[in-house]
Amino acid sequence: MQRCAYRKGFLSILLLTLYACAPAYPVFIPPAQNNTEISPSVPTDLPEQSDAKVTETLARPVTTQTPSPTAQLPTPTAMPITYWISPEVPARLLDPAQIPSSLARTEGAVDNALTLGLAERMPGGSVLLKEADYIFALVAPFKTVQDDVTASDLKAAWQGSPQGTTDHLTHIAVYEGDYHALVALLGGAPGGDVISETVLLLPDGLDNFSEHLSATTWAVVPFERLIPDYKVISVDGASPLNDGFTQQSYPIYGKYALYTSEMTAQHFLSNDKDAFIAALPDTNRDESKLTTLVMTGVTALVRATAFQMENKGITYPARDIVDWLKAADITHISNEVSFYEDCPYPDPSYGGLNFCSHPKYIELFDFIGADVIELTGNHNNDSFIKYGVDVVPSTLELYAEHGMVTYAGGTNLVQAMQPALLDHNGNRLAFIGCNAFGPVAAWATDSSSGSAPCGDLEWMAAEVDRLKAEGYLVIATFQYYEDYFKSAPQPMKADFRKMAEAGAVIVNGSQAHLAKEMEIYNDALIHYGLGNLFFDQMTIEVNGKLITETRNEFIQRHVFYNGEYISTELLTAVLEDFAKPRPMTLEERQAFLEEIFSVR
Repeated sequence: MQRCAYRKGFLSILLLTLYACAPAYPVFIPPAQNNTEISPSVPTDLPEQSDAKVTETLARPVTTQTPSPTAQLPTPTAMPITYWISPEVPARLLDPAQIPSSLARTEGAVDNALTLGLAERMPGGSVLLKEADYIFALVAPFKTVQDDVTASDLKAAWQGSPQGTTDHLTHIAVYEGDYHALVALLGGAPGGDVISETVLLLPDGLDNFSEHLSATTWAVVPFERLIPDYKVISVDGASPLNDGFTQQSYPIYGKYALYTSEMTAQHFLSNDKDAFIAALPDTNRDESKLTTLVMTGVTALVRATAFQMENKGITYPARDIVDWLKAADITHISNEVSFYEDCPYPDPSYGGLNFCSHPKYIELFDFIGADVIELTGNHNNDSFIKYGVDVVPSTLELYAEHGMVTYAGGTNLVQAMQPALLDHNGNRLAFIGCNAFGPVAAWATDSSSGSAPCGDLEWMAAEVDRLKAEGYLVIATFQYYEDYFKSAPQPMKADFRKMAEAGAVIVNGSQAHLAKEMEIYNDALIHYGLGNLFFDQMTIEVNGKLITETRNEFIQRHVFYNGEYISTELLTAVLEDFAKPRPMTLEERQAFLEEIFSVR
């Protein structure tokens, strides 16, 4: 009995000694048993591992025998879990309001903290909880001719020594909260905290940099903060607006890691962990929220264009630009001429103004992946005028059979005034348009086919306003009065701006055979005329003057993200062989853009 009492006293002392030496974090203590056991403690809520391994650990031996009444054990105290965000993390990567309130922020990395920092600087042996990608964009004023810089020149300009493709820059503007992140990506001036003379720090609360941008001041902004006022400049040919964008080789992209120590990974509460992980987005450029739209100018598959299609293949006109058109999520075509089964074989020398196209030419639209067909054109009723046959109903059926939606034209006025509605990746787009030019025979009536007449535009402005209120991004297009000037007359500007004021994000002139000026107005892009797409106007004589600029064409590539219109890329082409646009050379493009951007 004395031996037994001695052993019990020894075990009590051993228990107190082990408890006093145990770590401060909670451990698993099973219910009291009659015998002393050694129980392994294996965490069940470990995060999935990718770049870091977690080693299973066993808890210290725990005595589960009920202590004697005279030996009261202290209550275990849970380790406080904190978090730390490196200054190299962009300010908008993680919303502080989403961080669990039970976690306190520290001033530096510690073992019992969740840490968010550059993935490449995560210490060995850490437990990776989640990774996040963050992409920036180099931007300039919208009317900027230059398209690209080299990565080495961008870094040189950032560090205070502009050169080569950036030698014209005096400043690069950035948000204050992004500065340290960009120093980590692009390098910094000697002295660590010394800011380069070329860096212009602007407040994080500033909506945009439009007033600060100029020919000599560009900016680096987070991808999700792009707006139409900016032109995105590619770096070494790569742009986050591009299809197939590869971020790994892009110099203003960072990968960030949320990680912690093995000890903390095993012992902080799972609901805190899950909430913190959920608050951290995977990326600020989620392709599932991205939509691209290509919009084009005049298409009329008639005369010399149709003749070339008959002789060189129906898809011949798109041979050199098909990738531009087909790659977009949504491709728009403004086709001015209806299809007529008995349309005569095309005559390149035909001098009349009543046109038709053979239904087999729909193959061209299939080839380029056309999705939306605009019917504002003033030639959609030409077959009725010339042959006495209303081919608009059969033309609409043909489009529908090929999976294409239409707007701004129909078999009656009500149908012609209806918008086309599309939803892609959560971006809701509405297309609406009208014909201001006429002629009267081209307009739909209550009982006859044609395009939607513009009238006083009040109906269209009201519809734009309604669609915007329903969450649509509205694209408004006009078949306006034709002229051969690059500048837009004031009445035209007033009518187009009326749609922007009503809430349209893009307003286009689809009538122009000669490309016209453009502007950003009320946060909308207004382009008064894109020029031709598939139409045979290599030249035209106006008032005794031969005009060759009808060969120059704009194709717009618009980008929508997370329900917002964020950017437009201007593609440029030159018409050849009376039918086939080709991409401009760099010299042709620069001259064309300089000419259009200089219009006042």
